[in-house]
Amino acid sequence: MQVYCSKQHTNLDSNRFCTTCGEPLPLAVGQIVNQRYQIISQLGQGGFGRTYLAEDKQKANQVCVLKEFAPQVQAQQDLLKAKELFEREANVLKKLQHSQIPQFHASLQVQIGSKDFFFLVQDYIEGDNYCQLLEQRQAKGQTFTEEEIILLLQQILPVLSYIHSKDVVHRDISPDNLIWRRSDHLPVLIDFGGVKQLPASQGFWFTKLAVNHTLLGKKGYAPEEQIRQGKVFLSSDLYSLAVTILVLLTGKEPQKLYDSYQGLWYWGKEIKVSPKLESVLKKMLAYKPSDRYQTAEQVLKELPSPAVTKPGNPYITKLKTQIVSPGQKRANAIVSRIHQRTQAVSRTLPLPMWLRPFAVSMLGTAIVGLTVAGTLAAVNAVVRGITSITIPSISLPTIPSLPNPLAQPVSNKGNGDVLARRQELEISEAFFIRMVDALFYSQKPEMQGRTITSKSEDKALRDEWLRIGDDLLDKLEQAELSPAARRKMGSYSQKDYERWRLQARTGKLGDYTMSQLNKETNQKFAELFPGKQQEKQNQQTYGQIWYAIAADKVSKIQSNN
Repeated sequence: MQVYCSKQHTNLDSNRFCTTCGEPLPLAVGQIVNQRYQIISQLGQGGFGRTYLAEDKQKANQVCVLKEFAPQVQAQQDLLKAKELFEREANVLKKLQHSQIPQFHASLQVQIGSKDFFFLVQDYIEGDNYCQLLEQRQAKGQTFTEEEIILLLQQILPVLSYIHSKDVVHRDISPDNLIWRRSDHLPVLIDFGGVKQLPASQGFWFTKLAVNHTLLGKKGYAPEEQIRQGKVFLSSDLYSLAVTILVLLTGKEPQKLYDSYQGLWYWGKEIKVSPKLESVLKKMLAYKPSDRYQTAEQVLKELPSPAVTKPGNPYITKLKTQIVSPGQKRANAIVSRIHQRTQAVSRTLPLPMWLRPFAVSMLGTAIVGLTVAGTLAAVNAVVRGITSITIPSISLPTIPSLPNPLAQPVSNKGNGDVLARRQELEISEAFFIRMVDALFYSQKPEMQGRTITSKSEDKALRDEWLRIGDDLLDKLEQAELSPAARRKMGSYSQKDYERWRLQARTGKLGDYTMSQLNKETNQKFAELFPGKQQEKQNQQTYGQIWYAIAADKVSKIQSNN
């Protein structure tokens, strides 16, 4: 059997390196490494080798990541140095025990053919990286909002603080090395690198802070001292994180945001943020390392609050009161706490933007009501110190019922209970909204780049969005998917398909073949969505439904065997 490198040179399948260019050749799907890790698919490729998705056969088929280290060197001293640096990298990774860093499991030295290969085994993180998330937004004419960016900083800076406390600098922070984990919606810092290798004449890349001869880093994201001098400091990571933030805010690569001739960022032109956030980012991006923040904690202390970065944001409802009394400060504090709670809920609600203000308003009203009912004595104490309290009446428009506890779902099918139906079917909110958005904008391409607001003039658009959502739920009910398949929609990926293929090849599905699976799934998909066969290639929308249908078929076959 013949295999090919990325340059399409022909090789025997027994080769581990291309005989023409020396490039490491991929491990075959189904191959078992170290009598334990079975290759499911290839995830990526870098200068040090490839990254694979694998099943750990000793841990109930738990999925993990294998990072291969295959340096293209021949001299014995270079191979010994490679092994030394690989072991040093593994020792660093063993120290990192943080919930937002993939857990390190093992380092392996495996002989494949006549050569030794090194692997690192780590957790597999289910989710999209921020580069993919940005691409999804840009397809709709959007980028990340300032509020989202500040939340991201608040969530990832403690991770940097942790690794820096271990004398480790990441040196390669960028949108594709941050993953939005689906299980808890937190950013995860990945790719500490295994050991990455430069051409043999230039030495190797490694991680330890104590060794300053590091050249790892993406152009545009890494600071000058790292790219040009090979030096690295704690503030080098802060610089790269700030560049990452600018890219997510603007949707443009660093080269489009920076005047390399004058050494200036395009503030106020390409980069438009609130003055306080601009001040923080400028200090993170200072040319001299000594002029930057020296620790992640310093950045956290000076970050603006997400709730006040955009005072005119129409998607955030603020509960306002007019108070004239000696007890004004105390009452303001109570209202402020209520406001902070509603803001926090607003940030976490996976709802269309035009629904968030209503949800927050309803929650704010509920909190006020519960506070009055449940803590009457405390309220009376406040009222006694206040001359007058005037709370403006809140008139809510008619909106769809929201999932509990914000509202009780209604039983009658229609536009008024789309979100309740979604909840009853146990379909991921994030997937459902993404799917309906895609359908809405495909039917109304002239609306691309325009967000539906909660204003009265957008009522017809909101009704249309809800109608599309209702039709989608009809289709998903007709599909008669299992609850497990419906729940997983939004998180299916190519690794699921590769697992099914491996099961078919190893006889775990009996005589059932992948050809049969594809044929039957395509047939059912076509019945539900006639004329949409091409759209199933989109793994963010229709593809998730295709996977769900296939998953149920595989489960049925397994239960019959």
